[in-house]
Amino acid sequence: MLIIDGSQGEGGGQILRTSLALALVTGKAFRIERIRANREKPGLLRQHLTAVLAAAEVGGAQVEGAMLGSSELTFVPRGLGAGRLAGGDYHFSIGTAGSTSLVLQTVLPALALADNPSTVMLEGGTHNRNAPTFDFLARAYLPLVAQMGVGVRAELARRGFYPAGGGSVSFHVESVRELKPLELMTRGAIIRTHARAVVTNLHRSIAEREISIVKQILEWDDAELKIESVSESYSAGNYISIEVECEHVREVFTGIGARGVMAEAVAEGAAVAAKRYLETEEAATGEHLADQLLLPLALAGRGGFTTLAPLSSHTITNINTIKKFLDVNITVRSLDGGACVIEVGV
Repeated sequence: MLIIDGSQGEGGGQILRTSLALALVTGKAFRIERIRANREKPGLLRQHLTAVLAAAEVGGAQVEGAMLGSSELTFVPRGLGAGRLAGGDYHFSIGTAGSTSLVLQTVLPALALADNPSTVMLEGGTHNRNAPTFDFLARAYLPLVAQMGVGVRAELARRGFYPAGGGSVSFHVESVRELKPLELMTRGAIIRTHARAVVTNLHRSIAEREISIVKQILEWDDAELKIESVSESYSAGNYISIEVECEHVREVFTGIGARGVMAEAVAEGAAVAAKRYLETEEAATGEHLADQLLLPLALAGRGGFTTLAPLSSHTITNINTIKKFLDVNITVRSLDGGACVIEVGV
């Protein structure tokens, strides 16, 4: 049984989710200790517990320590390797505004390599701080997963924000026998740029303030800026989504509103991240997309992409966790202009 230190590196929930995902695919049992030890509230929160229970259901696993606040967990899948898991219809409710995207992230690799297609319905948060948003998944990440052979159709029925949650999303996952390598060394020419400021059950002026900051920082035309006011949510919420569509990749940068955070600050963080990406022409992916691509590339056994440098502690920790489950070589090589290359299997 593998022993995982949940306090290593950035010491967050990604260590647990990556371990769960790879345990399902490889059939390797693991025990994780000091779960999320570097967080303000360590141990399993509701969204982490839901990810554990979802992985257990998908993989028919035996689990010890699956309870709120637990700092230790043992996960023993039934021992089936890649391509031998059974797909199916799954429904997981987090019960809070915890991220539905992070739960999907945990089970998607196994479902992609299962014998049959799957449908996953998730209820909880869809646009969370410090987590991939539904927009990011649908517009940036899943199109690249499709290039690796796995078609995933994403549908947003209702947005969910902190603290009420209540969002509803579904994903239909086509299965494959193995993942194709992905080579993403250049982004190619920029085809389209645009930004959306979205408010639900809040005054439109909040979105107007966000859009004005994006326009100021990125110097985009009004035709590239859009305001949306929607009502299909149980709670109030606001976010800005900035999209850069290129020949070979689409990047999405998001700012999520929160109580006590000015609309200008929400937009500024996303706009500054987008500006850095646009100015670093040697990088095909931004920081978060790079983090998401590591696991599928490692399962494919070969591939690579360019991204922003230096790598975040989150990405470095993810690389180290992957290497505990897979005998795969992951190398990082610096480039000029604030970029680097991550190569798998080279």
